[in-house]
Amino acid sequence: MPALAGYAQRLPRLVRFVGFFLKELVLANWKVSYDIVTPPWYMKPGVIAMPLEARTEIEIAFVANLISLTPGTLSLDVSDDRRVLYIHAMFLDDEPALRRSLAELERRALALFR
Repeated sequence: MPALAGYAQRLPRLVRFVGFFLKELVLANWKVSYDIVTPPWYMKPGVIAMPLEARTEIEIAFVANLISLTPGTLSLDVSDDRRVLYIHAMFLDDEPALRRSLAELERRALALFR
């Protein structure tokens, strides 16, 4: 059945992704919560432009929503050519680390589709 093609390979990826995302969600919640309840605040908000590997509208929407679900980050807009996602980050003190983290999230999310 064509509808079930690749199901056996995708199920383990889905389970690993859910575990990965839950870990990221807990860590982000902890970081934001800790910063809010313990002065002084260490947040350094800013906006970054992240190049996208996602190409279809579904992939882009999925990645953008995952980023927005994670506390401390919010997807703002997608460029007209759909190659760049603009993201507001609450903690932009280590931009390279944030970019690596977001790229890893996108890579794992896209593995569910491809």
